[in-house]
Amino acid sequence: MAQTVRTIVFTANEAQAPELRRTLTSLPQVRIVAELDEPSLLSHAVAQFPCDLLIVDLDPSAPVVIECVRQLRDTSPNLAVFALSKETAGDLVLKAMKAGIREYFVKPLNLEELEQAIAKITSTSDTAKEPGKLISMMGSAGGVGSTTIATNLAVELADLAGADKQVVVVDLDFRFGHVATLLDVQGQYTVADLCSTQEELDLEIVQKALIRHDSGVYVLRRPHSFAQAEMITAAHCANVLSTLQDMCAYVVVDGPTRHDPGGRSVLDAADINFMVLQLLVTSVRNTDRMVQELGTQGFNTSRIEFLCNRLGRESGHLEVEQVESILDRKMYAAISDDWKNVSASVNIGQPLKSYNDKARVRQEIRELALRIHDPKAAEQMASQRGGLMSRLFGGKGGAGDAAREPVAQ
Repeated sequence: MAQTVRTIVFTANEAQAPELRRTLTSLPQVRIVAELDEPSLLSHAVAQFPCDLLIVDLDPSAPVVIECVRQLRDTSPNLAVFALSKETAGDLVLKAMKAGIREYFVKPLNLEELEQAIAKITSTSDTAKEPGKLISMMGSAGGVGSTTIATNLAVELADLAGADKQVVVVDLDFRFGHVATLLDVQGQYTVADLCSTQEELDLEIVQKALIRHDSGVYVLRRPHSFAQAEMITAAHCANVLSTLQDMCAYVVVDGPTRHDPGGRSVLDAADINFMVLQLLVTSVRNTDRMVQELGTQGFNTSRIEFLCNRLGRESGHLEVEQVESILDRKMYAAISDDWKNVSASVNIGQPLKSYNDKARVRQEIRELALRIHDPKAAEQMASQRGGLMSRLFGGKGGAGDAAREPVAQ
């Protein structure tokens, strides 16, 4: 896997922003940690977010943007800066290079040239610590089970990663989240306490806010009050998650639940985005709408993987194959319906691993975690078991952002 390149993007061209975002995130190593539309905020954003690359769109005010980059070089001399512009004048290119811009790309952006330039960055920073994997779990509708899967997935990843590595589950449902409830943990600090500053977070402060569960997983709770939830911005959220990635092997987030810039920033930065759905027309329709809307906003929807939850529950004759055809994508994995074990584990505040480690639903979430942690071992296990899981491991068959027929109204 290519080394992750955490990227800050600046463009004042609102109409072109979705296409730029789509182009950048088509490269698997790129993770957008912040997006700006005001050049004066560049220095502040670089100070706040851990990043490896800054990409600036010089149009339509190239001199202003170049001057902001020049000032930035005084405080961040080692940061790689790429520029995009429709202008090809030699004096402008020279001015940009003198300001500290490493690569100058003429629009339209050539993806192959960009990838080669990014490869130069990663080849000169082999000793840099790779950030932990960020995994988002987003429900296609309320009640589809995304919180249960996210919480238990984090527990399984913590077990697989070992005691010397941290795994944290973050509750991004700032108003009604129940991650802490599912694990029956209490703590004085929440995600809101980490969002009270715009500066880069101190690792010791973050560590104090995390609650350690007996399973080894750490929990970052939702805010105590709605008022605190209202104060959290997209920048706050991105800052917290970036800092956690520097600390942990895996950061599993239950959410986003809001389809706004804050939610999209999580999806842009994540290594894996799971969308949880059920074999219900309402759930499938929501999934299709959400994916199409994200595509319109410039999000690379090929980064979304579908999880079918509660497989086996009466579905009115709707089958996995039908849903895959509607969504033009293969399911990444399927979790069986097991109301008895899941509801009991929720009600007593224990993960499935502790409540009934032999339960089929627990084993399937364990396999999902293994697929993330050690894909080769998971594939071998799936081939031995055969059946649905073996077929699901055959890979994605969808067309990603390609046009597809909408779900029937």
